[in-house]
Amino acid sequence: MMRVLNTDSCKIAALYMMIVFLVFGGAFPAKAESSGKILVFAAASTTNAIEDIARLFSQQNAIRVVTSFASSSTLAKQIEAGAPADIFISANPEWMDFLEDKGLIKTHTRHDLLGNRVVLIAPAASEVKIDIHPGFKLAQILGKEKIAMGDPDHVPAGIYGRQALKFLGVWEDIQSGIVRAKDVRTALVFVERAEVPLGLVYATDAAISQKVRVVGVFPENSHPEITYPAALVKSAHSEVALKFFDFLKSSEAKAVFKKYGFFVK
Repeated sequence: MMRVLNTDSCKIAALYMMIVFLVFGGAFPAKAESSGKILVFAAASTTNAIEDIARLFSQQNAIRVVTSFASSSTLAKQIEAGAPADIFISANPEWMDFLEDKGLIKTHTRHDLLGNRVVLIAPAASEVKIDIHPGFKLAQILGKEKIAMGDPDHVPAGIYGRQALKFLGVWEDIQSGIVRAKDVRTALVFVERAEVPLGLVYATDAAISQKVRVVGVFPENSHPEITYPAALVKSAHSEVALKFFDFLKSSEAKAVFKKYGFFVK
């Protein structure tokens, strides 16, 4: 004889099936979606270019590119701590070396991707003009004001900036008046808001803002060559990540980098 379930039993069975669907049925699509997603950790100064390249790539492929931008030091430490990045783009070789020494990147994929320049900027309304040369009177120009730059203890733009200022013999005179920003884009914002009269950023950062103007370019011999290495992270989903990594070196991507003022390696 067929057993007839009462109303309460039907409700319990339906509730049980709903729980099973939510717990298990919902988990598998998320896993499948994650396999078609790429997580890129990139230096803050590459934000606009990488976002454009990611959109271009996603339009051509059924792969979603998720980006995370910060100072190279912050991103490298996050990867060291287990962040699930697929690709790392650093604004200097040192932080890529840091991860390579710990065995956290696929060394054979490491590639010098870009170059840049270090410049001094001022708010757009400023009339200051600065001739950057050995011994130039930066402290005198600043007076009691401060200069913004990426923290020279760990932010690549700040590290290059400190090397340049030391080479030119003015570091000791101005180091106590530095506003240490968490990354180069934050230093840019300080100048955009006219919170400081001068800032030290990359040429590509200055180029994206109409609120600042370049008032001086540091001589190329005043600091080591600015190099942006890129590499696949050890835990990367190799197939999809490699596809985007290769795209970064394509003619289409190079055109975007050049549009934002980067030197393409």
